[in-house]
Amino acid sequence: MPSGATFSPGPVFSLALFCFHNKIRAGVNGQSGRGSVFRSSQQGAERVDASPSGAAAETSAAEDFSLSLVDTNLPTEAETELRSFVAKRLTKGALFEGLGNVASVELSIPEVKVGCYYCLLQQEKLLEAATLESNINSPEYVICFLGGSEKGLELFRLELDKYVQGLKINLDAEQSNLETCVTPYLRSWFEDCVCSIQRVVQLFQEKLAFLLHAALSYMPVEVKDSDERTKKDIDRFLSAASLQGLVQEGTMTSLCIAMTEEQHKLVVIDFSGPQLQFHNAGSNKFCEDWIQAFINGPEGGNPFLLWQILENFKLKAIQDINNLKRFIRQAEMNHYALFKCYIFLKNCGSGDVLLKIVKVEHAEMPEAKNVVTVLEEFMRETAVA
Repeated sequence: MPSGATFSPGPVFSLALFCFHNKIRAGVNGQSGRGSVFRSSQQGAERVDASPSGAAAETSAAEDFSLSLVDTNLPTEAETELRSFVAKRLTKGALFEGLGNVASVELSIPEVKVGCYYCLLQQEKLLEAATLESNINSPEYVICFLGGSEKGLELFRLELDKYVQGLKINLDAEQSNLETCVTPYLRSWFEDCVCSIQRVVQLFQEKLAFLLHAALSYMPVEVKDSDERTKKDIDRFLSAASLQGLVQEGTMTSLCIAMTEEQHKLVVIDFSGPQLQFHNAGSNKFCEDWIQAFINGPEGGNPFLLWQILENFKLKAIQDINNLKRFIRQAEMNHYALFKCYIFLKNCGSGDVLLKIVKVEHAEMPEAKNVVTVLEEFMRETAVA
C-alpha cells in the first residue's frame, strides 16, 4: 500500500432534526453530522445576547449585529454554545462571504470536541444590492456543519464551500422555502459532500484505476444512463482527483484542450447494461497500485480516510512530476541524466501521464522539448518490444 499520513477521523455522529422557527433560519445536517444556520443582520449600535451566560456579545466600535437561530438539529444547550462560538467569530471579523473555515468546537452534548465548518453566506440578489449600496441593511447567513474531527473536515473544506453556494438561489428574507428547499438541501450535506467518495470506491472497486487515470490525464469523461446522484459523485471524484491547482494553470488548460480535441480519447462510463462498462479507458501501474489503498483501507472505507488517501495519491503524482522535470533539466546538458529520465519513467508506473504533462509545460523550451521527444521515442520502443 502506498505510504501516506494517517490520522484519527474523530467522532462522526448524527441526531434527529430539531426545527426552531424564530425570526430567522438555521440549517441542518445529514445522518452522520450536524448543521445549523444562523442569520446575522447589522443593527447599528444594538447589542444582542449570544452567549450561554446571557452576556451581550462584544462588537466592534463601528457596528453590532443580531444573531438568530433559524433551524438546527442540535440540542438546545449545544446550539447555545455553537451560537456563542459563531458570535465571537463574527465579532472578530473572522468570516468572509463564501469562504468557509474549519475549527474544533467543544460542546457539552456530546462531551467531545468535534470539527465545525462554518461559512458566511448572503443571498445572491442582496449581495448584488449590497455591492451597489454599502449601507444596505441586508441579512447574512452563517452555515455550520459539525461532524468528525477538525482535521477530517478540513479535507472537505473546498467541497463544502461549493456546496453552500448552492443555497444562494433558495435564500429569501421571508424563509418561504425553508422546509421545501433549504432544510432538505442542508440535511444532505454529509451524504452529498463527504460520503460521495465512499460511494464511488464501493461502486467501481478495481475499476477505480480507470477513473484515477482519467483524472490525472485530464481526459474528458462521459457518464451514460446513470442516475443523477451517481453522475454527481463521479464528477466530484474526478475533480477532486485531478491536479487542478497543483500544476501550472496553463498546463492544465493545454492538456484539457489537447484531450478534448482527441475525440477518440473520450472515456465513456456506461451504466446501460447489467454491469458498468468503460470504453476508451486507460490505466497504468501507478493507478492500479493505489486502488488497493482505497479498497483495502482501514475502518471499512471511512470517507475521511479515503479522502486523505486521495490527497496522498495526488501528492505522490506531483512529487513524480517534479522529479521528472528535474531530470529533464539535467538531461539538457548530460546524456547520463537522459538515461536516468528514461529509467525513472519506466519504473514510476505513470510514465504515460507524466510525459503528457511535461510535454505541454516544456512546449516553448527547445532544449527541454528535444529531451521530451527523445524520451517519447524511448518509451514507444519499449512498449513495442
